[in-house]
Amino acid sequence: MLCSLPYVFGYVVIISAQNVWMLYFGRMLTGLASGITSLVVPVYISEISHSKVRGMLGSCVQLMVVTGILGAYVAGTTLKWRWLAVFCSFPSCIMLLFMSFMPETPRFLLNQNKRLEAIAALRFLRGPHVDHEWECRQIEASVQKEGLNISEFKNPSIYRPLLIGVALMFFQQVTGINAVMFYAETIFEDANFKDSRMASVVVGSIQVWFTAVAALIIDKTGRKLLLYISGIIMALSTALFGLYFKMVLPNRNNSSNHDVCFTLNSASPGTESSISWLAVVSLGLFVAGFALGWGPVPWLVISEIFPLKARGISSAACVLTNWVMAFLVTKEFHDLIGFLTSYGTFWLFSAFCCINVTFTAFYVPETKGQTLEQIEAYFRRP
Repeated sequence: MLCSLPYVFGYVVIISAQNVWMLYFGRMLTGLASGITSLVVPVYISEISHSKVRGMLGSCVQLMVVTGILGAYVAGTTLKWRWLAVFCSFPSCIMLLFMSFMPETPRFLLNQNKRLEAIAALRFLRGPHVDHEWECRQIEASVQKEGLNISEFKNPSIYRPLLIGVALMFFQQVTGINAVMFYAETIFEDANFKDSRMASVVVGSIQVWFTAVAALIIDKTGRKLLLYISGIIMALSTALFGLYFKMVLPNRNNSSNHDVCFTLNSASPGTESSISWLAVVSLGLFVAGFALGWGPVPWLVISEIFPLKARGISSAACVLTNWVMAFLVTKEFHDLIGFLTSYGTFWLFSAFCCINVTFTAFYVPETKGQTLEQIEAYFRRP
């Protein structure tokens, strides 16, 4: 609820901006709020959800993110940027209003020795016809009332889920999702689409559709299967991207020229237009694959695997890893293309996608249908 303040104030600064520094300041405020909500929201949802629907509800975090992005894309085709900022300020106001009716999570309340409030929260969340006492006792059995000491990170039940969560966030970003999104409009222009600005809307629609599919099936298929399918699709599509740029760029001697590599203007005459469909298909395939697994599932898993007493600091470490890697991939993408060429860069992303699948197979636990207490017990095993 407190995040609504920097959200709204940040957009007010952007709306009233008279110079670029006001835009920067507004973006810093909204970025601060985005960082906090990306940490708190998945944890809150996982702690209030029943194990049978936790996957679906947890995936809805990413579904709402991509829906919001699509909404901004669509609104951006008709609104000026100041009016777009006005439009974007409404969701945070709605969040503040509706969250005022929501309870604190039962696990947090029990950790604060507020048993009656926890029972009331469970009654609100589960309805009146459920054995709230039984669920409350289950949660109490695993609640750790003592604080978390640094020395406890030697405990496998603390450091194992932390390492898995950090790795998931790292691998999510090095798949190259931001890099592929950078090329979207250029690819649609090369494919002779009449309005290349609609590329963002098309890509956003694909994200929303496949993230919704993932949310609907995740509690039946499980987390690992979606990560496998997603990683394989992304590995294939980024490999096709690399093939496309290998065929389009005339030769590697020009690879040191960033502008030549970053744009497709240096393509061999006729080659680009004849195989532009390959880039469009690769783009759609990659976005669909990412939205099906590696987009929503890592956020869901990190909200499930941490013990209550380490959930705050461990989740923060994972979210920090995600945003730092997003920044680095965005910042260094241009230099990577200059160093490795366009096709080399996308083949590197393809290799990372293959590593993602291997990592999932050996280290990521399946949390489908398990309570948070059962997941915590899993990591306590030797």
